Amino acid sequence: MKKITDAKSNTSSGMTRRSFIGKTSLAAAAITIVPRHVLGGKGYKAPSDTLNVACIGIGGKGTSDSAAMENENVVALCDVDDIRGKDTRIKYPNAKFYEDYRVLFDKEKNIDAVTISTPDHTHAVAAMRAIQRGKHVYVQKPLTHTVDEARKLAKAAKENNIVSQMGNQGHAGEGARLVNEWIADDAIGDIHEVHSWTNRPIWPQGDIERPKEIPSLPNYLNWNLWLGAAPYRPYHPAYHPFAWRGWWDFGTGALGDMGAHILDQPFWALDLDFPTTVHATSTKFNDEAYPLGSIITWTFPEKDGRAPVKLIWYDGGLLPPRPVELEPGRQMGSCIYYGSDGMLMHNTYGDSPRLIPETAMQDYTLPEKTIPRSPGISEEWISAIKNGTKSTTDFEYSAKLTEMMLLGNIAIKLKEKETILEYDGKKGEFTNMDEANQYLTKKYSKGFEL
Repeated sequence: MKKITDAKSNTSSGMTRRSFIGKTSLAAAAITIVPRHVLGGKGYKAPSDTLNVACIGIGGKGTSDSAAMENENVVALCDVDDIRGKDTRIKYPNAKFYEDYRVLFDKEKNIDAVTISTPDHTHAVAAMRAIQRGKHVYVQKPLTHTVDEARKLAKAAKENNIVSQMGNQGHAGEGARLVNEWIADDAIGDIHEVHSWTNRPIWPQGDIERPKEIPSLPNYLNWNLWLGAAPYRPYHPAYHPFAWRGWWDFGTGALGDMGAHILDQPFWALDLDFPTTVHATSTKFNDEAYPLGSIITWTFPEKDGRAPVKLIWYDGGLLPPRPVELEPGRQMGSCIYYGSDGMLMHNTYGDSPRLIPETAMQDYTLPEKTIPRSPGISEEWISAIKNGTKSTTDFEYSAKLTEMMLLGNIAIKLKEKETILEYDGKKGEFTNMDEANQYLTKKYSKGFEL
């Protein structure tokens, strides 16, 4: 049995048949951090090195996203809910507060960068307004509510030459980089299949109906602004502040919530692009809410020497078959890669992936760490803005990841058709069922057009 070491010998072969993945990952992970003492002494920060930031959505996840901006100059805050954003407003007492991000953009002319931590259905419209004004943008996962939005944001970000980032924290973790490096090292050979899963949803969804009662609107909430681009419906606590993820009009279900973390790992490590097919099965649902559980399968063609890949997603308590090689008593991680020479398992937020069985892990000599480590998903975005570098999950990358996930939700909508949907990623359309193409985009309420 070999002892695990930190790096392969320098005399080992310089290139493997997975080296292209490593090179792609390295190019995408060029992160440069300028130490503060270089800028003017310990703890000093020159005004010219400080970004003027606006934070849109400052409650919930927006609390931590805005807190991550504490070393910058937070000049404006925006939220439709006065109570949800209270702690953030206390943290930044000098920042001007707005309910409507459209008004914020009209009045605040000195903004450099914007964070957007709103419900999914608001992401793209708010982000596009920022991009069109030349502002750097950080958007919480999933990037958008529709495929069309993802494509338009990626295009606009490139055309306006802004630094973008999607807030999927797992992408910045040590485990994500180790998975990339091990796969590039041919730890399990040619990978042909990946199984990923989550315990979500942890909010109500499934075959549930829209609430019929109309409670009083809280005086601290601007409901019309919360709805934004979505079709009008009366306020109800079934939507805000938490359970919006389960409704088609507002969220993207369990897949959109956790896929941006879990599916991101194989999407990055295997250099996946647009799938050629997608198919879904699920528990019962209706036109209002996502199902409680689903299984979605995407297939990807070979690419630059990488074999074709089948990617399978499970949620709502559904799990893939347990590998017989996995020792009794060991918990399955959130992702298992099946290769020609073995299996790799990891948890999205874990720092240590493992080969299975454990004897394979003990015999594996760890490769060199070739991908720069991230200071954090928000921190690397700020660094990329200041240093003119590329963030690792910018819209060029994250739009494709988001598109793949949203294609899965479209397959759920059409599961009764009992058809494997065929997709042309270059054209951005389904080729064997025109009915499916209507779900690539959506209608927008007046004043909130994309």
